[in-house]
Amino acid sequence: MPKTFTDIPLTRPNTPLLDRIAAPADLRQLPEAQLERLADELRAYLLYAVGRSGGHFGAGLGVVELTLALHYLFETPHDRLVWDVGHQCYPHKILTGRRDDLLKVRQQGGPSGFPKRGESEYDTFGVGHSSTSISAALGMALGAENAGEKRRTVAVIGDGAMTAGQAFEALSHAAHTRANLLVVLNDNTMSIGHNVGGLANYFARIWASKTYIALREGGKKVLSAMPAAWDFVRRTEESMKNMVSPDMLFEAIGFNYIGPIDGHDLDELTATLATMRDLEGPQLLHVYTTKGKGFGPAEADPVGYHAINKIEPKPKVQVAKPAAPKGPKYQQVFGDWLCDLAEKDERLIGITPAMCEGSGMVDFARRFPDRYHDVAICEQHAVTLAGGMACEGRKPVVAIYSTFLQRAYDQLIHDVALQNLDVTFGLDRAGLVGEDGATHGGVFDLAYLRTVPNMIVAAPSDENECRQLLYTAWLHEGPAAVRYPRGTGPGAAIQYAMTALPVGESRTLRQGKGPAALLAFGALVPAAREAAEKLDATVIDMRWVKPLDREAVLDAAARHSLLVTLEDHQRMGGAGSAVNELVLDEGLAVPVLNLGLPDHFIHHGKRDELLAQHGLDAAGIEASVRERLKRLESALPHRA
Repeated sequence: MPKTFTDIPLTRPNTPLLDRIAAPADLRQLPEAQLERLADELRAYLLYAVGRSGGHFGAGLGVVELTLALHYLFETPHDRLVWDVGHQCYPHKILTGRRDDLLKVRQQGGPSGFPKRGESEYDTFGVGHSSTSISAALGMALGAENAGEKRRTVAVIGDGAMTAGQAFEALSHAAHTRANLLVVLNDNTMSIGHNVGGLANYFARIWASKTYIALREGGKKVLSAMPAAWDFVRRTEESMKNMVSPDMLFEAIGFNYIGPIDGHDLDELTATLATMRDLEGPQLLHVYTTKGKGFGPAEADPVGYHAINKIEPKPKVQVAKPAAPKGPKYQQVFGDWLCDLAEKDERLIGITPAMCEGSGMVDFARRFPDRYHDVAICEQHAVTLAGGMACEGRKPVVAIYSTFLQRAYDQLIHDVALQNLDVTFGLDRAGLVGEDGATHGGVFDLAYLRTVPNMIVAAPSDENECRQLLYTAWLHEGPAAVRYPRGTGPGAAIQYAMTALPVGESRTLRQGKGPAALLAFGALVPAAREAAEKLDATVIDMRWVKPLDREAVLDAAARHSLLVTLEDHQRMGGAGSAVNELVLDEGLAVPVLNLGLPDHFIHHGKRDELLAQHGLDAAGIEASVRERLKRLESALPHRA
């Protein structure tokens, strides 16, 4: 196996055994003794494929053996296999007929980086947000039972997903229904703590053995008529398990807990799964795996190697070229602002639902550990926690992806906005996110935020404006949100002195003489400026979606014969809708062209390509404006 990033092979490895597997049915024809060799080939191919395409990395390497064992022992796709979260699914995709397609993963026309129902019958449930697998798998198990169909259902949950409340809600319900559901807890040390020691492994093997299961189930029947004796035996068994396992929680909920076992030991995995496959009622298998297994750097740094970019081949002749300076990513702008403000005001508290690295909070967590709270994958708790802190005079900032705040919408309304609590939301990954696709696209936040009373919502157009609007939102005494896109901005110089900008006030960037005024919100301002040069149009950086700059809109309507709204967001209910409402309320006769994203989910691809595809680059904006002006001109009455 390669030991460094540059050792990842760019040429296809020799995988004769893997090449024979077009579907899991082919896998089940192999003798069990060949699974170890197949695991090696699968891991080698995964390294090669992700090196060629880029994509999620460490989680897939860690579940190679588990994926093989599950498809080997269960009759997929008749038996249902649900992955949570989707980062783990690359080996599954390779084994289910998408081996060559994986070379284009997360690219337009290629497979998704997550399970996707429309892509394969083996992807039983679409995944992008975590902690949904147990609920979905339980629904499948109960649905099959209701239809009189006999099949097994397995949920594989891990990589921190068990920390979310929905997972425990589903566990509690599953135990109540007594559904034939197997939950595999993939513990790669990124979430639940270790069970260590030979005694724990010894008892795990005993509990998974057919002999123990037979004795346990037989004892239940014999002792069911003697409640006192059965209660004594049950309490003795629980005490023995409690001595070596901290996971009595699952037994208390109502699951038969087995584990922990080594998730890279195929012999132990297959033996244990073969036993649990035939058990009735809710079962939970706890396996330990190593994220990034088989690739040294990923094992040492599972966070850094969660995903990698495409590896480009080295040129034959190394020519030293000065690297073009790159501006900071928006998440870094946010993180720097957070640290700078924390130094000035001890009331600032930083909160994130397991997005420390992605949201640029690593430095803040290191420098201000007493004011940093990573609540795990618990978005609802994060928002209400912030509300509680605001009640005590603190000034919490919630760093959260736009798509993940959707999961805490009730808390946003009832626990923060309704009480007008002073909470600031830094909405990362707003707009199209590119390769992560529809599950991670932040294209609904303007619609769901601007309808909430007491909220103010800002959309910065560049890095400096982002810093200053974050500061403005934080000073605002009430709920405030600042949305910013993934990646780098247009390269604006950042003024490190923080200056509050007037709430609800835009800025005019270009005063044109043409018929159109471009009202641009957020990330589309640079494209608007480029298009305006060809159209001789006015360009207004609106800055605020709520409150909207009423005077700027009315002035533009008085000066121009067409208003054009631009947003990296769905047209329905977004910033353009806010302008439409104002125009109607004021009884203005000026036509409005809303440019934004259509009413359908937009799947994976490069962000720039997707924007161009939907007419939101400079050329697309220019073409749409010219087309609308032409239609308006043709509708005018002809003079005699």
